Amino acid sequence: MSRTFYITTPIYYVNDVPHIGHAYTSIAADVAARYKRLAGEKVFFLTGTDEHGQKVEKAAKEKGETPLQLADRVVSHFINLCNKLNISNDDFIRTSQDRHKKVVQTLFKTIEENGDIYLSEYEDWYCTPCENFLTEKQLINNKCPDCKRDVEKLKEESYFFRMSAYEEKLLDHIEQNPEFIQPLSKRNEVVSFIKEGLRDLSISRTTFKWGIPVPNNDRHVIYVWFDALSNYLTAAGCYIDEERFNNTWPASVHLIGKDILRFHAVYWPTILMAAGLPLPEKVYAHGWWTVDGEKMSKSLGNVVDPFRMADEYGVDQFRYFLLREVPFGLDGDFSTAALIGRINSDLANDLGNLLNRSISMAEKYFDSIAPVPSELTPEDENILKITKDALNVYKESLDSLSFNKALDSIWEIIRSVNRYIDHSAPWKVFKEDNEKRLKTLIYLYLESLRYISVMLYPFMPESSTKMWEQIGIIDDHQILNLKSLERWGQLKPETALSKGKLLFPRIDTAKQKKGKQQQMETTDKVLENYISIDDFSKVELKSGIIREASRVPKSEKLIKTMVELGTESRQVVAGIGKYYEPDDLIGKQVVVVTNLKPVKLMGIESQGMILAAGTKNSLNLITIDDNVEPGTVVR
Repeated sequence: MSRTFYITTPIYYVNDVPHIGHAYTSIAADVAARYKRLAGEKVFFLTGTDEHGQKVEKAAKEKGETPLQLADRVVSHFINLCNKLNISNDDFIRTSQDRHKKVVQTLFKTIEENGDIYLSEYEDWYCTPCENFLTEKQLINNKCPDCKRDVEKLKEESYFFRMSAYEEKLLDHIEQNPEFIQPLSKRNEVVSFIKEGLRDLSISRTTFKWGIPVPNNDRHVIYVWFDALSNYLTAAGCYIDEERFNNTWPASVHLIGKDILRFHAVYWPTILMAAGLPLPEKVYAHGWWTVDGEKMSKSLGNVVDPFRMADEYGVDQFRYFLLREVPFGLDGDFSTAALIGRINSDLANDLGNLLNRSISMAEKYFDSIAPVPSELTPEDENILKITKDALNVYKESLDSLSFNKALDSIWEIIRSVNRYIDHSAPWKVFKEDNEKRLKTLIYLYLESLRYISVMLYPFMPESSTKMWEQIGIIDDHQILNLKSLERWGQLKPETALSKGKLLFPRIDTAKQKKGKQQQMETTDKVLENYISIDDFSKVELKSGIIREASRVPKSEKLIKTMVELGTESRQVVAGIGKYYEPDDLIGKQVVVVTNLKPVKLMGIESQGMILAAGTKNSLNLITIDDNVEPGTVVR
């Protein structure tokens, strides 16, 4: 039995809704998994959610629910994201599941029995948002070096993992396995961190309860990273199904964001070493996305919603853009202008045009039947060479997770065939009544589309499936795989073709520009009506926390909220019901206009206004950092 290709995303923390970063990692992992399946390999693709820890317990308490209730509610967003983006994961793990609890506790006991877990006292700094222990030396201006937020001094009894004992062993492993940490810049970063000296790691807490209890000492819960990282073992069958585990572990690749590299490339391998388990073959840390050159931030209102992007521009279009725009591993900048540019140029002009013109010529000249080709000319053979060379680059690129290079190789075929259609001019061949040559040319274009559609499938599965329908191979599983691309001419002559709708309609940028121009004109009119700073100072803005929320009967738009404003609470009716569910609002820290004259909306008094920003199709509440006290004046 051949070993399984085992690929994972990080498990996403249930303290927020999914954003472009979650989508990016999941799409990249999905492409790698689909590619391996296309190559005939057995694949196990894991994603899931991290549900334990102090942050979740605190957020649940603020919302008046249990931590599990909060997790159950939020996890649906991540499952929906998988469905929306056509993610082909084989398992979705939740760290609150019983199967995971058993593995974590067994792993803990195994390492403890090996002498590498001991009970002592922790006294140092801790960042709750990052769930990370820090030394005084690591702080920057007395704040967390990663999230730049305040840290707290902790002093409590804790179990420690003897990570310091594995410093040299980990450095040796990294040196002997150059591909273990990717890309190279991240490998160097990790090596530098290790050489500064590894400290023993606190792996339990006593100040909260939402987590997996330490075996034989339930006053302690196991520290979130020891718990969270172990999910990869749980899903593989560790301590549960030995045969399955031996066939699945070690993981072939952990795909992660660069912000959690240290946990995966230092903490995780040393934990595995202590447990006597093999290390993952590769940890690959990708970059972050900015938006129009700025870091994504709730306060700036520029967080990219993957659901909206998929609905507005297309799932495959969104998948394509994220993996084509920047080399995997580097930071990227997202803009709708760049996304539209890729759709119109690469997808509509290049791929869509090739598909449409090839199917249209087959329809016109051969009644939508794939013709029987004759002998190829040297120029035809050159297209075959370009295609085969591109296929080799494609395989090498995807084996090394160079997604944009793989897509470049596909577009090398697309552009070459488009140019060859112009050069070979089948419309002239038709006028010359050279049917034999015409059949060969049309077959050549269609067979090229078979290569393109199969190679494109991991990236754009829905679009590839539609291409297969048009060239008549939707049910021919013998040629819907990479092995079939080893031989040219696998598209069966006399196959019935089916011209469908345009696969990638162009986005009318003129309409978009007109809309922006109208928006600018509207802004100019507003500016004509300037107000003074004295006028603005009359508006009283305060921070508030939504404690209760419910829909107003017989209204799709209105939600009745109870907002805590420090020394008082206000009932505020907000017209946000098309964009938010009441449960999603509870606990949000918002900006409230508190000196508006009360009004009645559908018979319910509203004692203020909650500020939000949005367009015709979307809306986001203006929120404030959690450390701002309710009732604080917004200046």
